Amino acid sequence: MSSTMRENGRAMREPYSNGIVRRMVSLPRSIVGGFSRAMGHGLGRVGIGGRRDQNMPSNFLLQAPQEPFITPEEWTFLDTYEQQYGSMHPFFYACRFMEALKIAEDEHKFVFMYLHSPQHPFTPSFCRETLCSELVVQYLDANFVSWGALADRGEGLQMTATLQPTSFPCCAVVAPSPDNSIAVLQQMEGPISPAELVELLQRTVEEQGLAFGNARAKEEEKIRARAKEEDKKIARAKEEEKVRADRKLREEQDAAYLAALKLDKEKEKLKSIRQQQNVQKPIDSPNKANYEKQRPNVTQKPYGKAKEASRNRENASQSRDAQMTQILIRFPNGERREKSFSSSDKVQSIYRYIDSLGLTGIGNYRLVSSFPRRVYSVDQMGMTLKEAGLHPKSTLFLEII
Repeated sequence: MSSTMRENGRAMREPYSNGIVRRMVSLPRSIVGGFSRAMGHGLGRVGIGGRRDQNMPSNFLLQAPQEPFITPEEWTFLDTYEQQYGSMHPFFYACRFMEALKIAEDEHKFVFMYLHSPQHPFTPSFCRETLCSELVVQYLDANFVSWGALADRGEGLQMTATLQPTSFPCCAVVAPSPDNSIAVLQQMEGPISPAELVELLQRTVEEQGLAFGNARAKEEEKIRARAKEEDKKIARAKEEEKVRADRKLREEQDAAYLAALKLDKEKEKLKSIRQQQNVQKPIDSPNKANYEKQRPNVTQKPYGKAKEASRNRENASQSRDAQMTQILIRFPNGERREKSFSSSDKVQSIYRYIDSLGLTGIGNYRLVSSFPRRVYSVDQMGMTLKEAGLHPKSTLFLEII
């Protein structure tokens, strides 16, 4: 036993060749000749020992059997192992070796191969102390696709002849390689403690992973590059959409402003026309006296009413004009907006008008008069324009906070 442990220690201390494969071995034809149907046979037996259900990966789907078979070779190792050592062990895939390689390739992992020799004197202690260790179980289940077989039967015998171990138990870290061969990244023989096994496996993954991950890394880099380019396209599309939305908003605001300005001009024009209509041309005194003598009862009363109505309209118009307050608002970018308010409107009405414009880049702000400088903020919101000293006409600057 001591000589085997020394050999194992030398194997652990053997330097790697800069992460390059230790050796390549060709697989027997019977192993690469096709996938087994035994996975379908395992539909009713996956739950043996209880633990297989708990640790079965989500992508390990069992296929229904498509043709008869004679011996469920893949389950012989698990049955033999669990009858003697229980169900506490790494998740060994109940499939042919080539299927385990395919699963490992899909999951971007290496295969942990265990060749079980029940009659060897080192086997019981290795199984009870190392393979049943919670440390080993958790590490293998998280980082490897584990596959086991009896060393003297079926594919296990063929792999024993391929790897040619000098002692048992025999473990190996393998990876698929072209031309029906596998790359043996590490081969361990004889007893080994849980900590030593995990350390050796971790070192193998770190050093050998670079050699076998180049192609995968390049493909993943291409995928990331395509995803990044797609993200850039989406970002550009969003930015262009935002620019179009901002342009449309500005056009709508400008159109609304021009429409309001046109409406104000039309109102002013209509008011001017009405004022002109209300001014009547004076009648010459002789003609007026003759007209009044001829029709005293017909003309005096209507003329008095028309004159009174005209006077009332003029008074109402002057009253409305007296109540209107013109506010000119100047923005930081040099833009100016003019709006008419009632002198009884509150300062808050000006803030609401500015907010309704939806101008971009305008966040928190306040209104300030230039001279004398006076700030119209929260404390002045409830004041009327007349009380705030903004009537009848004022200029306010929008100051960004």
